[in-house]
Amino acid sequence: MKILKKLTSAVSAAVLTATAALSLFPQIANAENPVIQTSFTPDPAPMIYNDTLYMYTGLDREGDNDFYYMTGYQCFSTTDMKNWTNHGCFMNDTDFSWAKKDSAWASQCIERNGKFYFYFTTENASGGGRAIGVGVSDSPTGPFEDVLGKPLCGPNWDYIDPTVMIDDDGQAWLMFGNPKCYYVKLKEDMITLDGQIQNFDMTVESFGPSSGTRTCSYGEGPWIYKRNDLYYLVYAGFYGSDGGESMGYSTAPSITGPWTYRGQIMKTHNCFTTHGGVIDYKDRSYFFYHKTGLPGGGSFNRSAAIEEFQYNSDGTIPLLTMTDEGPEQIESFNPYIRTEAETGSWFSGVKVESAGNGSQAVSFIEDGDYVKVSGVDFGSGAETFTASVASPENGGKIELRLDGINGKLIGTCNVPVTGGWSTWEESTCDVSGAEGTHDLYLKFTGGSSYLFNFDWWQFGSSSYIEPTPEDPSILFHDTFESGSNSWTGRGGASASSKAGTSYEGNKALVVTDRKAGWQGATKKLPTSKIKAGETYSFSVDVTYDGSPETRDFKLTLEYTNADGDVVWDEIASGTTSPGLWLQLENTNYKIPNGATGLSLIVETTDDTTTDFVIDEAYGAVAGTEIDGPGQPAVRKVSQGDVDCDGVISSLDTAMARKVAAGKLTDSVCIKAADVDKNGTVDNDDVKQINDFVMGRITEFTIAVPEKTPYTYNANLQYHEAPA
Repeated sequence: MKILKKLTSAVSAAVLTATAALSLFPQIANAENPVIQTSFTPDPAPMIYNDTLYMYTGLDREGDNDFYYMTGYQCFSTTDMKNWTNHGCFMNDTDFSWAKKDSAWASQCIERNGKFYFYFTTENASGGGRAIGVGVSDSPTGPFEDVLGKPLCGPNWDYIDPTVMIDDDGQAWLMFGNPKCYYVKLKEDMITLDGQIQNFDMTVESFGPSSGTRTCSYGEGPWIYKRNDLYYLVYAGFYGSDGGESMGYSTAPSITGPWTYRGQIMKTHNCFTTHGGVIDYKDRSYFFYHKTGLPGGGSFNRSAAIEEFQYNSDGTIPLLTMTDEGPEQIESFNPYIRTEAETGSWFSGVKVESAGNGSQAVSFIEDGDYVKVSGVDFGSGAETFTASVASPENGGKIELRLDGINGKLIGTCNVPVTGGWSTWEESTCDVSGAEGTHDLYLKFTGGSSYLFNFDWWQFGSSSYIEPTPEDPSILFHDTFESGSNSWTGRGGASASSKAGTSYEGNKALVVTDRKAGWQGATKKLPTSKIKAGETYSFSVDVTYDGSPETRDFKLTLEYTNADGDVVWDEIASGTTSPGLWLQLENTNYKIPNGATGLSLIVETTDDTTTDFVIDEAYGAVAGTEIDGPGQPAVRKVSQGDVDCDGVISSLDTAMARKVAAGKLTDSVCIKAADVDKNGTVDNDDVKQINDFVMGRITEFTIAVPEKTPYTYNANLQYHEAPA
């Protein structure tokens, strides 16, 4: 087991200077792109699993390099596109016996049937050129096993940069290559070729105008994916005067072509190579690439970066510009669960290494270093902070600051001397003044040498409600406690997570700015879990305040059928009243065969445009019954029965007085108290209700005589007689 080792005070100043120059990256002001700052991270390859986005990268060797010396593979994960957890280097360059040192080039990982298959480039140690290898794991973060004990493809000097895809029919495909793009089928075991390796016709029409001695622009680094029945092949290409590689792409109606060149995605920069990956995550589209951007960076020291983009209406990709800001945060961060210290949006002056306990830890901490965590939602307020730390002889402090490295101080955690770099102890401090959403800065202070190692942290609050563990049958569960959970407003409506009215927890999704009944809330279904032709259970809780007295809601599936038509299919419907929760549930709903572009919609069945609230949205395996409010007993207007209990009593007289005084504003109560139907609740209404209770009258007199009067039957509610 690797144990953290630290430089001590006996290390020479020259070594310390070299370490700082090569390893410890200072802050770049207002920049969080590159997204990782603790190591170089070339060739980023994204993968989504269990609603988490994983990014696999290479590991450029630190130092003044003159070639692409790459020493292993790293994994990072995020759920909000801003804060990343560093899972460390999960595979070194020579972990596979046939792989040559310093040749761990580009890679991609994919999941199938609960296993993870990691395809990578390396040079064959016994000669013959480069090769495509494959490792297999039960976890997205490894370790990966060399089940073949040899290359999957090669050796051949052309065989680099694998990309992999499983098509809708279950067929897996592997592509790779420079200067040609090769392709081959994989058997279902994902480690056996299913046929001969072939290559595409590398023409200008398929892959863009030629540059130099090449027959077309295609260079290397292919990335294959499918969107709306169209296949996309993204790649690094050469475009004459660009001076290096730029990203281009082609599309085709079939995975084997014919391919049509569609243009560039991103032009070159001060890093000669580029390597792209494209993925949709939580209803947004992202382009991954590498660039320079960290001290010591260059053509042989590259860093992963990400840009969010939107496809044009015809499916084409716009020309993108690299930024230093990167994508925006799409969900707030929950500080009340155990968080690995190596999680954040920016790391200044520190490294990440094995903690010696199966996890990673923040290390090489010196006075003034810090970790930034973006968009932390403290809710109604944090009260304590606990950190797991280790220090052999110095200790130090963790200052907790908001919105800046020298921002508001909400607490200081003392780090004791624990007796060793991997001797972990928990330290707790009080916290005050942390409410709402802020950027959190964990600022480290202490003496002049390395201070301590940092494994994990967690805030505490007596008002925080910990979510219960999910049942394996649950495919998604949206609580809206930490954001919109990929729900958005539909057709111009707005949808946002807010505290206040909620069925469970502290927050729910509030839908506002509606102009029509169909303008509600919508969520794209995760196609990795929910597929056409299969049966599922869906449930969403909904309520509203104000008028009208009742509202009809429905849960709808929007999809595109095989003919290209957009279809709206009702999953569930129901009626509720102000303040009463309604469960829209269908435990056995079959997604139509051939349906694509699946989205859930919560809407009203008429043109009522007032706001509404949804909470506790579920997707689960067929037959799963979700606990919820069910179908409520709808409150209907019954003249005189102000408390809606089915009986007119002295309590209704008292409540009518509150309505008349403006102290009770519930719409159903107001309608019921207005027994003379003149549109206003006043003393005349109160008197009539009191007279009815006292037996002085047996029916209410309305203010407009020509209208049919209301009558009372002891066994029925009040209803207006048909005209």
